[in-house]
Amino acid sequence: MEDRAEQALIARAKAGDQFAYERLLEPAIRSATRLAFAMLRDHSEAEDAFQESALRAWRRLRNLRDGSPFQPWFIGIVANQCREIRRSRWWHMVRLPHANLVQPLNEAAWFEGEDLRRAMLRLPYDQRVAILLHFHLDMPLSDVAIALGISLPGVKTRINRALKRLRPAMGVSEVRVNG
Repeated sequence: MEDRAEQALIARAKAGDQFAYERLLEPAIRSATRLAFAMLRDHSEAEDAFQESALRAWRRLRNLRDGSPFQPWFIGIVANQCREIRRSRWWHMVRLPHANLVQPLNEAAWFEGEDLRRAMLRLPYDQRVAILLHFHLDMPLSDVAIALGISLPGVKTRINRALKRLRPAMGVSEVRVNG
């Protein structure tokens, strides 16, 4: 979306125009739901997190600084909502393994991604979300910084630390992140 058009929609949405807000939200839906699923690993929880985030963003739209892009700001709200869900006592009590469900083993998927998924789950939240935003959602580092509310060097540090933790688990040689 063009900057001027987006800023005009933001101004209209801040004035209470629900249609303008929906137009702002449309381009963020795919990225936000992908992030929520990657963090929560449950489709219904991801949908709930997205919907709650959309409501929170609508209520807090006045907090979006003038001239700031909408999507990274909204993605940050989604990431925080997912963290709150994961921290809740309810999540830990209800999320039990489905021992009675027997699913056929998909060896190709297991070889390609299971090690990475396990290694990602062991990362601290701040590093995991930076990795997911940048590599999974293909967000530029500057947008990741906006979404997380930190500086660009802070994003690079989190990603580099995460990659250092992931390398031993994956048997990968060193790679540096360059904006």
